Amino acid sequence: MAKVALDALLPREDFDGDETPSSAKKKESFSISDLREDDFFYLTLRKPDFQRETNEWTPQKISGLVKSFIYGELIPAVILWRSKSGYNFVIDGSHRVSSLIAWINDDYGDGAITKQSFNGMVPEELIQVGDRTRKLVEKEVGKYSDYQLALKFPERVSEEIQRNAKNLGSIAVQLQWVEGDADVAEASFFKINQQAAKIDPTELKLIKSRKKANGIASRAIIKGGKGHQYWDKFSEEKSKEIKTLAEEINKSFFLPKLKSPVKTLDLPIGGKGYSSQSPLLIFEYVNTVNAVGNEEEVENDTSGDETIRFLKKARKISNLINSTHPSSLGLHPAVYFYSKTGRHKTASFFAVTEFLIELENKKKLKYFTEKREIFEELMIEYDFINQQILRHYRSSSKAVTHMKKFMLVLLDEISNNDREVAIKNTLKHEDFKFLKSSENTPEESETQDFSEAVKSATFITEALSSAIRCKICNSRIHVNSITIDHKDRKQEGGLGGHTNAQLAHPYCNSTYKN
Repeated sequence: MAKVALDALLPREDFDGDETPSSAKKKESFSISDLREDDFFYLTLRKPDFQRETNEWTPQKISGLVKSFIYGELIPAVILWRSKSGYNFVIDGSHRVSSLIAWINDDYGDGAITKQSFNGMVPEELIQVGDRTRKLVEKEVGKYSDYQLALKFPERVSEEIQRNAKNLGSIAVQLQWVEGDADVAEASFFKINQQAAKIDPTELKLIKSRKKANGIASRAIIKGGKGHQYWDKFSEEKSKEIKTLAEEINKSFFLPKLKSPVKTLDLPIGGKGYSSQSPLLIFEYVNTVNAVGNEEEVENDTSGDETIRFLKKARKISNLINSTHPSSLGLHPAVYFYSKTGRHKTASFFAVTEFLIELENKKKLKYFTEKREIFEELMIEYDFINQQILRHYRSSSKAVTHMKKFMLVLLDEISNNDREVAIKNTLKHEDFKFLKSSENTPEESETQDFSEAVKSATFITEALSSAIRCKICNSRIHVNSITIDHKDRKQEGGLGGHTNAQLAHPYCNSTYKN
C-alpha cells in the first residue's frame, strides 16, 4: 500500500547549534492553530537531521489521526527537546505532528511546503498519493478551511463540521520535554525509537553515519541532491559538486520510474525511488562500492573531499552497471534485478554489483562480454536459483556472497562447456549441492481475476523473448544504455547513414569491438 511522504513538513536541523541558551518557559501542549505555516510555534519545530523519513503512514492512518484529534480522542503525547538556539526538536511523534500539519496546511507531500523543499519539482508518485490522501481526508473529515468557515459562516458547511469546529479551540495535544543537552536528546531519541517500531540495523548505521562520507553521500543520492542539505557546511564549490554527482546517480538508479503491474521493460535498476527501502539500498550500495567493511573505519567528513570521493566511486560503478557511459555493460534490469513477477530483488542487485566489481578488478569484462549471451539466457531460465540461495542462508547479507560465487562459477563453466553441461556442472558444485534444478509449480489461483504478479509475469516473459538486442554481443539492451554503433568504423571510412548504424551496449561499442 502506498505511503504518504510528509518528510518536508518538519524541517531537519543539526542538534549542534547556537550556544546561546534559552530560558523561556516550555509549552505543556499545542493546539491546532499552533501548526499553521506562519505560526511561531510551527516555525520553531524541527526534527533531528538523522531522523528517518516521515513516510511510513498510509492515507488511511493519516485520516484516522486527524479524525481522532477532531473528536477529542486520546492522542499520545509528543516528546520535544529544546535546543540552545531555541528550536523545538520532535524526539517522538513526527508522524502525528506532520499529519496534523498536512491537514491544516493542505500539504500531503504535494503542497506548497513540500514543493519548496523539492525546489518545485515534486516527484509524480508523491503527487499522486498526496492527492489520494487529500480526497480521503476531505471525505472522512472535511477541509481545515471549512472548519475555519464554520463559526463565521455556518451556512456554508455541514452541521457536523459546525459541531466539531466549536471544539477545536479547546482541544490540545500534550507535550513532554526531554531535559538535558544534545547528547541526552540524541540518546533519548534512540531509546524511544528502539522501544516502539525498532529501527532496522542498516537504517541505524545510516543514522549514525550522518556526518561521515558514506552517510552524507547516501542521503544526497536518495534525494537526488535535493531536500535537506546535509552537506551545507562544506564550501559552495564542493556542495555544488555533491549535488551534481548525487542527482546523476539518483537518475541512474530510479529512472525510468517503476510502475505496477509491469507493462514495460524500461525498469529502473534500483526499484522504486521513493520507498522505505530505497535509503537502505543506497546506503548499502555506497558502502559496497567503497569497500566499507567496518563503519568505525569511516571518519567524519569535515571538508567534503571524502564525500565527493565516495560519490565518484558510486557513480563509476552505477555507470558500469547501466548507463550510456563508454564503460557501461548496460545490464538489463529485467534480466538481473527483477523476478518474473516484477519484484525488485535487492539481494540479486548487490550480488551482481559485487560480481561486476570482481570482473573489473580482474580485467575480465571482455571475457564476460564474449560469454554474455549464454550467461544471460541461463540467468533468465534459472532465475529461481537466487531465491533458493537466499532461503538456504536465511538472510540477504549472508546470501549475497554465494549468489556472486554462483555467477562466477557459471561463467567459468560456460567458457569450457555448452550451456546444458555448464549449468549442470554449476549445480553439482560442492558449494551448491542444496540447489534444485527446477522451481516448484505455483498453485493455481482460486479467483477469476489476474493478480498484479500474474499480469507482470505474463508481460515480462513475453517481452524478454522479443527484446531489442545488442548487435555485437547479442544480449538484451535497456533504454538507459543504448548507443548507435558504426558497422564499418569511421576510421575505416564508414559513413553515418542508416544502413551503417546498429544498436549496441556502450562497452561493446567503445571497448569490446575495438
